[in-house]
Amino acid sequence: MPLNRRKFLKKSAVTGAGVALTGAVAAPSARAAEARGGENAPKRYSLTVLGTTDLHGHVFNWDYFKDAEYTDKAGNAQGLARISTLVNEIREEKGRCNTLLLDAGDTIQGTPLTYYYAKVDPITAKGGPVHPMAQAMNAIGYDAVALGNHEFNYGIETLRKFESQCRFPLLGANALDAKTLKPAFPPYFIKKFHVAGAPPVKVAVLGLTNPGIAIWDKAYVQGKLTFPGLEEQAAKWVPKLRSMGADVVVVSAHSGSSGTSSYGDQLPYIENSAALVAQQVPGIDAILVGHAHVEIPELKVTNTATGRTVVLSEPLAYAERLSVFDFELVFEKGRWEVESVAASVRNANSVADDPRITRLLKDEHDVVVAYVNQVVGRATETLTTVEARYKDAPIIDLITKVQEDVVKAALAGTSYASLPVIAQASPFSRTSEIPAGDVTIRDLSSLYVYDNTLVAKVMTGAQVRAYLEYSANYFVRTAAGAVVDVEKLTNANNRPDYNYDYVSGLRYEIDIAQAEGSRIKNLTYNGAALDDAQQFVLAVNNYRANGGGAFPHVASATEVWSESTEIRTRIAEWVTAKGTLDPKEFASVDWKLTREGTPVF
Repeated sequence: MPLNRRKFLKKSAVTGAGVALTGAVAAPSARAAEARGGENAPKRYSLTVLGTTDLHGHVFNWDYFKDAEYTDKAGNAQGLARISTLVNEIREEKGRCNTLLLDAGDTIQGTPLTYYYAKVDPITAKGGPVHPMAQAMNAIGYDAVALGNHEFNYGIETLRKFESQCRFPLLGANALDAKTLKPAFPPYFIKKFHVAGAPPVKVAVLGLTNPGIAIWDKAYVQGKLTFPGLEEQAAKWVPKLRSMGADVVVVSAHSGSSGTSSYGDQLPYIENSAALVAQQVPGIDAILVGHAHVEIPELKVTNTATGRTVVLSEPLAYAERLSVFDFELVFEKGRWEVESVAASVRNANSVADDPRITRLLKDEHDVVVAYVNQVVGRATETLTTVEARYKDAPIIDLITKVQEDVVKAALAGTSYASLPVIAQASPFSRTSEIPAGDVTIRDLSSLYVYDNTLVAKVMTGAQVRAYLEYSANYFVRTAAGAVVDVEKLTNANNRPDYNYDYVSGLRYEIDIAQAEGSRIKNLTYNGAALDDAQQFVLAVNNYRANGGGAFPHVASATEVWSESTEIRTRIAEWVTAKGTLDPKEFASVDWKLTREGTPVF
C-alpha cells in the first residue's frame, strides 16, 4: 500500500491528479443510516469530520526548551498523543466508518523534534529515519493533510521525502508547478461512505495552502512553485468536485479567517482568506481553518451567491484542540443533501496520552532530549527576554552580535567589506532564559524559536530610518505623564512580537508619545546624526528579508549574501567557540523608549 501510494503521489505531482479512494469504508452503524419515522421516511446519515492544524511537530506534551512537561497558565496540554486519544473516543462514539480525520497544515517545523529529523539526522539521508510526524499521523490514521507554509522551511526535497513517508495525501490545489501551472501536489481527496439501502455518501476534501510561501520561502520555491489565491483556486475546483458527484465538500485551508495579510501589497493574494472563500465560492459545506493560531470553535459564514451557511472551525495550534464537524445528511430526490453542519472543539487537556503513540516515538523523543541538553558553554549571568519587548535587553543583543560577526566574516575580501554592518532581531519569546552557569542547545533554541536563516542586504540611512519608524508602530501611543502599563504598551494594531525589530549598531530613541511615523528621535551612527545617504549592510533573517511583516525597503534592497544555516545554529556555534557567554562582549544599550525626551524606564 505505501509503495503504491508513493507512486501515485509522484504521478499526481506531475499530472495534477487528485486522490480518490473509494470503496474503502465499511458499512456505517445503524445509528448513522437508520430510516427515522417509518418505512417510507427518507434515509439519513451522520458524518463526523475531525480536524487539527498547526501541529508544528508536537507529538508529546513536552517542552523541549524547558526540559519538562508542557504547562501554561490556561492549563492546556499539547501533542498528537493527546489528539489520538480524543480521536479514538470519537471514533468509538460515532463509528470509525463514519469519521474522517484531516489537518490544515504546518506539521514538520516548530520543535527540536522536527528540526532534528530535518537537519541533524535528516530524513533525506540515504537510509534515513522516517519522520516522527509521519509515524504519528500514519498511526493515528489521518485521511488527508493540507500543506502549510512551514512545510517548505527545509526545502522541497525534505517535503517530498516526508510526503513519501505519509500514508495520506498532502493536498495543495493552489501549489502549482511554476512552469506548467498544474498542481504540484494532489488538489483534492475523495472518500465514499457506504450506507445500507442507499447510494454511498461521497465526501470531497479540497486542500488549499498559503500564498505567502512565495515570500517567506522564496529561496526554495522561486521558479519552481507558484501559489495563487485561495478564492480563485477554490472557485476552479469546487464545481469540479461537485460535477464528480461530491455530496459533501470540505475545504482544509492553511489560511486564517480574518481577511488580512501580513505582507501588505507584496502579493495580490490575501493571506488569511478562509472566510472569503466561504463567502465567495458556492458549493462548500465546511472549512477547517489553519495558520492563524487562534481558536474558533464555530464560525458561520453566509455564501453570497447561494445564501447557504458555511461552517468554519479552527482548533488551537500545537495539538491543543481538535475540531469536530457533525454533518447530518438526508437522501431525497435521488441524492444526498447536507441538512445541517455544526462545529465544536474538544480540548486535549481532557484526556491522557495514547500510550500507543508515546511508545511508538519514545526512542526519537529520547534522542532529541539528549541532543538539546548538550552543554555548549557557560554564562556569567542570567539573561532573559522578560522585558525585551520594551527595553534593550542583552539577550537580544546576543542575536544581533552573532549576525553581525557572521556577515562581516562572509563579506571579508568583497567590495562590500568596507560598509558598516548592522543587524536586526526580534523578541520572539517572552519567557526565554539563559541561566547563569551551563548553557545548553535548548537554552539557545528557546531564544531563537524559528528556523530562520541569515541574509545580507544593502540599505541607505534613509531606508534604515523608515525601517525603524515602521518597527516603532509596535508601541501603543502613550501621552507624556500617563501611567505606563507594560502589559498594554506593545502590540499596537495587533502586531505580534516577532514583527518588532531591534537594529544594532545605531543609537536611537522611540518617542511613544508621538504619532506613528514620527517616533524615531536622536538617530545616530558613530556618535553623529545618521546620514541619509550612508550605506549599510543589514544582517537580517530570511523571513524579514523576503518581506515578512511588510517592513519598508528591505525586500527590494540589494542582496549581497545569504546562507542556508539557521541563525539558531550560528548562535550555538558562536557560544561554543567562545566557551563563555559574557554580556560585556555583546551587550549595549542602543535604544530606549522616551516621551518628549524623558525616558520611560
